[in-house]
Amino acid sequence: MSETDFPGWHGTTIIAVRKDGEVAVAGDGQVSLGQTVIKGTARKVRRLSPGGQEVVVGFAGSTADAFTLLERLEAKLEATPGQLQRACVELAKDWRTDKYLQKLEAMLLVTDGAELYVITGAGDVLEPEHDVAAIGSGGNYALAAARAMMNGHRNAEQIARRAMKIAADICVYTNGNLTVEKIAK
Repeated sequence: MSETDFPGWHGTTIIAVRKDGEVAVAGDGQVSLGQTVIKGTARKVRRLSPGGQEVVVGFAGSTADAFTLLERLEAKLEATPGQLQRACVELAKDWRTDKYLQKLEAMLLVTDGAELYVITGAGDVLEPEHDVAAIGSGGNYALAAARAMMNGHRNAEQIARRAMKIAADICVYTNGNLTVEKIAK
């Protein structure tokens, strides 16, 4: 079986919602291979504390690739304490230019409670315009749902949880088994 014959890994929805001084990052637990659910309880949202700096990261894509990127991000955060944007930009530059890292297939959503970024292998470090960012196969569904709720009475965690439920109802690669981490600045 060649690489092109092997069905792709799918399944993840990660959302970050920033509201009233708090950021909630939620991720589902589903990992699928083709049309088969391989695992329903994966933990794709992590809290990192390099050098005492609290950061929450959600990832979509290949798990091994994402863990490699998380290790690199931790090193960048230790090298640039208190400078999340700089650490993210440095990671994106390495990811874009390093021959080994270029092959990694993942995306990261990173926040320290004040700043919020999406980092891609294309060299992007994107800050959302509307205090909501989402990645993964169900990301667009969760993003639309969360943006529709931003002006209501719900807090960041409530919006993230409700948006993930809506995404799970629509996207076959997203389930309702959530990991949620909150961080405030």
